[in-house]
Amino acid sequence: MDKILVLGAGFVAGPLVRYFLNRKGTSVRVADLEPAKAKALVGKHPSGEAFGLDLADETQLSREIAGADVIVSLVPYEFHPAIARLCIARGKHLVTASYAGEAMRELDAEAKQAGVVLINEVGLDPGIDHMEAMRIIDQVHGGGGRVLGFVSYCGGLPAPDSNTNPFGYKFSWSPRGVLLAGKNAARYLKDGKEVFVPGDDLFENCSMVSIEGLGEFEAYPNRNSIPYIDLYGIPETRTMLRGTLRYPGWCETLKKIAEIGLLDDSEKNLAGMTSLKFIRGFLGMPADWNAKKAIRDRFKLEPRVLDRLDWLGLFGEEQLGLEMAAAIDVLETLMLNKLRYTAKERDMVILRHDFLVESRDGKRERITSTLVDYGIPGGESAMARTVAYPAAAATRLVLEGKVGLTGVRIPVERELYIPILEEIKAAGIAFTEVRQSA
Repeated sequence: MDKILVLGAGFVAGPLVRYFLNRKGTSVRVADLEPAKAKALVGKHPSGEAFGLDLADETQLSREIAGADVIVSLVPYEFHPAIARLCIARGKHLVTASYAGEAMRELDAEAKQAGVVLINEVGLDPGIDHMEAMRIIDQVHGGGGRVLGFVSYCGGLPAPDSNTNPFGYKFSWSPRGVLLAGKNAARYLKDGKEVFVPGDDLFENCSMVSIEGLGEFEAYPNRNSIPYIDLYGIPETRTMLRGTLRYPGWCETLKKIAEIGLLDDSEKNLAGMTSLKFIRGFLGMPADWNAKKAIRDRFKLEPRVLDRLDWLGLFGEEQLGLEMAAAIDVLETLMLNKLRYTAKERDMVILRHDFLVESRDGKRERITSTLVDYGIPGGESAMARTVAYPAAAATRLVLEGKVGLTGVRIPVERELYIPILEEIKAAGIAFTEVRQSA
């Protein structure tokens, strides 16, 4: 019997766990720091088992890894290098949906020597974005053509019928990652020139992107796009940009949130504080000041932005329930309270690739490939589906001995992306491709 160990029972684990519980000849052990979360996923299924695990307990973690055939890690990315080292020591394969950071990449030689494959970035973004990009790039190169431009945007958002708050956003995964991404600088290539955007200016670099049937969205650059030129094997390109999609209004709001300092992660004692008391103290306001008016004047807030912060509860009198915490924790707490999906609402994932290509005979063409996926009210979210299904497909390929690769990998090789794209397409996660002369 094939044995899967799933580490983490959070937002996106459900579809993957169910995928393997329904696969004949497979047992699934699900571990989480909070055992109740793992038990909720496994239920009473005879092929599943749930248990508590603290990743800091290396002895237990190593023992659990030794008893599995493949480990799927859905915990925060910072834990993955330590997990990977134990997988290498035990001769076990690993699949994650997180970025392969430097600490992970440094394990490549050791993993190859041990005959182990560590597959990273096999979720949505990163993951499906890599695979669909490589499908088209390999197709163009295979015909003797060149890729002259590549722009990719991805967003996890409320579906239009569930877009019911002034932020145009709800959380289908951990909010902290969304907020911290707002502090990142960005770098990309446009028309042959490298562009650098400091983190403080990120939300000033918005453009509008039209998605057929859904309307206009804000798009802004995401981290460093330049390395993807080599990763995707397109040295000929003159444009390389990867970015994020949001409903209109997000950029102006997050820019002001950053200016106010609400993304700061320096901890202070916030015991017994309301959000109003916190913001007054954080900005050094006297207790008798009108905080809403003072913030409006100091940071030159547009009325619509001020109204969003007011709606969020930044000037409220309710207890935050925090002790040692930072401004970003306050913001996260308020957002978790207000930017949530109800059981009757659904989320939406949009992934859009735009290519400018030139054929062997010099003809230019624009290729647009768009994925739009919707969650199921009361069921699987689109975010969970689009992260979990590619990871599940990759895990199955490893279990079945269909991956001959070793070392630290991401799904840019045909051996990985072709069967994974085929499988998720059968599950309804599919792209629509449009080609036009340029």
